Amino acid sequence: MRELEYPFDNDYILKKKKSLKKELLANERQFIEKKIAILGGSTTNDIKLVLELFLLNYGIKASFYESEYNKYYEDAMFENLELEEFHPDIIFIHTTNRNIIRYPEITDSESEVNAILESEYERFKEMWERLFEKYHCSIIQNNFDFPTYRLFGNKDATDIHGKINFITKLNLKFAEYAETNQNFFINDINYQSAQYGLDKWGDPFYWYMYKYAVAVPAIPNLSFQVANIIKAILGKNKKGFVLDLDNTLWGGIVGDDGVDNLTIGEETSEGQVYTDFQKYILEHKKMGIILNVNSKNEESNAIAGLRHIDSILRPEDFIAIKANWNPKSNNFKEISQELNVGADSLVFVDDNPAERAIINQELPEVSTPNMEVPYRYIEVLDHSGFFEVINFSKDDFSKAEMYKENAKRRQLQKSFTNYDDYLKSLNMEAEIGGFTSIYMARIAQLTNKSNQFNLTTKRYTQAEIEETAQDQLHITLYGKLEDKFGDNGVVSVVIGKQNKNRLDIDLWIMSCRVLKRDMEYAMMDSLVEQCKKRGIEEIYGYYYPTAKNGMVKDFYGLQGFEKVSEDPEGNTVWKFEITDDYKKKNKFIKVEE
Repeated sequence: MRELEYPFDNDYILKKKKSLKKELLANERQFIEKKIAILGGSTTNDIKLVLELFLLNYGIKASFYESEYNKYYEDAMFENLELEEFHPDIIFIHTTNRNIIRYPEITDSESEVNAILESEYERFKEMWERLFEKYHCSIIQNNFDFPTYRLFGNKDATDIHGKINFITKLNLKFAEYAETNQNFFINDINYQSAQYGLDKWGDPFYWYMYKYAVAVPAIPNLSFQVANIIKAILGKNKKGFVLDLDNTLWGGIVGDDGVDNLTIGEETSEGQVYTDFQKYILEHKKMGIILNVNSKNEESNAIAGLRHIDSILRPEDFIAIKANWNPKSNNFKEISQELNVGADSLVFVDDNPAERAIINQELPEVSTPNMEVPYRYIEVLDHSGFFEVINFSKDDFSKAEMYKENAKRRQLQKSFTNYDDYLKSLNMEAEIGGFTSIYMARIAQLTNKSNQFNLTTKRYTQAEIEETAQDQLHITLYGKLEDKFGDNGVVSVVIGKQNKNRLDIDLWIMSCRVLKRDMEYAMMDSLVEQCKKRGIEEIYGYYYPTAKNGMVKDFYGLQGFEKVSEDPEGNTVWKFEITDDYKKKNKFIKVEE
C-alpha cells in the first residue's frame, strides 16, 4: 500500500487507521501470523494500532498483548498468567527517557554517578534475561531519546552529571548487550527523535494530556521503525535493487550526451551528488544486497557509462544488466526470473515517474520509491527501511558472488544435452547435520525467505530455531552445498517432531537456486538415517498450498511417499514407511555428515 511507504503522511495514517486496516485485510494475500507483546513505559495504544498497519503492509498479521500503562517492568519480572498464556513470538519494550528512574545529581561523585549508571542498566538487563528465559523469543528494546532541555547547555554532553552524557553512556551499554545477544534488537529512538526533531518528538503536551512519551504525530515514524525490525526478523527484507542509469546513477543521458559529458565525479557539486549515491549503492552490495540494471539504452552505451573514469559502480558489480528498448516491466520480470527471486523482493529505482507508474501498474507488488530530487536519493532509500539489518551471516557477504556463480551454472547447463552429465560435472559436495550455532542466523533467514519451496509455510524466528534445536523430540537438519563454481551456503532445512515411532515433518524448505540438483534427495537420505537411529518407522509429510509454492505440490510423491489424504483446499498428507532395504536416492552429491 503506497500510503504506508516512505515518505508517508503521519496525520493521514493516524486519521485513517481503521479504513487502512480494513483495506489491508481485504487484500488477498497470505500473511505470516505472529504474536507480539508490547510492554510500555507510557501509553502505547496508538503505537499498537499503527504498528499493526505497517506489519499488515509487510504481509505480517499480528495479534497483540499490551501491558497496562507503565507496567512493562512488572509484566516482565512478576507472574502474569495472561502474558504467559499469550506466549509472544516477539516482545517490544517501549521505554523512553521518562522511564529512567534516577539521573545523577550535581553533588554526586564520579563513583556515585557510575553506580547510578550501572543500576539503571542492570534493571533493564535483569528484565531482558528474565524474558529470554521465560519466553525464548526475540526482544526489541528502545534505547533512550534525549530530553528536550539541557540544564548545562552544551556541557550537558560532556559533564558526568549531565542528562545527555548519562543517556549516551546508557545507550552504549544497551548497544554492547545487543552485540552479544543475537535475539535482542535495539529500536534506535535516539536517532529517530533527532531525525524527527527533538522538540516535536518529545512535545510535553502529549505527555501531560495523554501520557504519550512520544508525541502522537510522531507515532507513525516510531511504529514504522519497529515494523522494519520485525519484518527483518521474519525474513521480509528486500533482496536487491533494480536500477535505472540515466539521471539515476549519473546526470545526463549517455546515448545523447556521450560518456565524456556525463555528470559524475568530484569536480562539480551536481557530479558529487551522483558519486555519493553510487558509493551508497556500492555499500549495499558489500553487505549482500544484489544490484541489477534496467535501462532504456543500447547495451554498449550502458556498459560505457559504467566504465566512466569517475563511476564508482562498474559492470561487474551487477548481476543482471538489461539495457535495451523493451518495456521496463518486461525487463524487470526477466531479471526476477533469472535471479529466481520474487519480483516483490526487488526495489525499482528510477528517476522517471512514468516508468515508476508502469511498474506500479504491471507489478504492483514492487516497491518504487519516489526518486525525484538527486540530492534526496540517499535519504529516500535509506529512510524506506528496505534492507533493515538485524545480523549478518557469512552467506550475506557472498550473496552477489552466489548469484554470479548461478549464472555460470546455467551457462554450463546449456552445453550439456544430458542433464545427468551436467550434474556430474558440477562436482558437488554437501555438508548435512543437525542445527549448530554457527548457522542459526542463516537457518532462520532461510525459513522466512523461502516461499516457492516451503511445504508447510511455517516461519521461525531465530529464537524459535534455537529452541527447536535444543528440544530432544525434534530432528533438525541443515544442508550446505558446494560445487566447482563456489559455495552456495546453507540451502536446505528440515525440522521434524518425533511422536514415538513416527516423525511429523513441520518444515522442509530449500533455496530455489539449488533446485533439481539432488540436494532434496541428499536431505531425504540423511533424514531417513536419523530416523533409523531413533527407531522411527514412519515419516509423515504435509503440503499446504499457497500462491507461490505450487512447484512442490508433488514433492513427497517424488521422494517415495504415499498420499494419505487431500482436502478440498488442496492440503495433503503423505506417509513414508522406513524399511531396512531403503536405497539412497542421491546420486550426484558427495555428502559429509
